[in-house]
Amino acid sequence: MLALSDFKLLGYVIDNIKYGQTERPTMPYTTPSAILTHEGVLKMLSTAVQKATDMGQPQCIVIVDASGEVSGEIRMTGAKFLARKSARSKAITAASIRAPSTNIPDQFHVKIAFASQGDITSLPGGLPIIVDGQCIGGIGVGSGSGDQDIEVANAALAAIDAQTF
Repeated sequence: MLALSDFKLLGYVIDNIKYGQTERPTMPYTTPSAILTHEGVLKMLSTAVQKATDMGQPQCIVIVDASGEVSGEIRMTGAKFLARKSARSKAITAASIRAPSTNIPDQFHVKIAFASQGDITSLPGGLPIIVDGQCIGGIGVGSGSGDQDIEVANAALAAIDAQTF
């Protein structure tokens, strides 16, 4: 059974065909979104590895999409193996809150880490991947100092023209 909205959409489509317009109608139940391609992930990883190499600090680097799924990761030779887990948590945190991982308020550090089974952290080195004002994921870097982790993450963001922090 067709609803009134179906007829409105059909009318819009017919009008567009009739008058040669090609734009799609705005739908109240969807929104356009961007995703980070595998080429973007590889560019970010290679840039981050180069930055970490240049500073002499091997790193663990994890990139997640907007839903927190891992899109790419690497543990550089010599990086602390447990830093991979914290790098993943930093990336998930940044994608989830759409802000640097250090933006978790102090009073919630322990509680939120416990409630998320370690997936959310306030450690420095997690940055959101924001392109054209839209958060499309997060990057987490770990194994160096907090400042080194942030510097490597920012280099990766700059490589794809994303917002830096």
